[in-house]
Amino acid sequence: MTLGEHITTLRKRKKLSQNELGKLASTSGDLLGRYERDEVKPSIEVVINIADALEISLDYLVGKTKLELDTGALKRLEHISQLPEQEKAQLYNVVDALLRDFKAKQAYS
Repeated sequence: MTLGEHITTLRKRKKLSQNELGKLASTSGDLLGRYERDEVKPSIEVVINIADALEISLDYLVGKTKLELDTGALKRLEHISQLPEQEKAQLYNVVDALLRDFKAKQAYS
């Protein structure tokens, strides 16, 4: 998927018009339309503003990853990364157990 296609898909998912997203990203709706059609490439500053406005990671927006992380999930990961190693290990054990239980429930459903 191109950058323009990502912007279009995410904008529509948030039910924003091009003008609304343009205002949130400090650009114009007309220029945003050109980005969506891949007619022009936005500057890195504009791409950052668009990612922030769409509340999505920059990596996902530009197609570097298929993992769609919203800003809330990213903030949680930042907080986890700042924990002492022992607390991180405990948290990972809990998450691993929850994931294992979830997968087991899916398998038996």
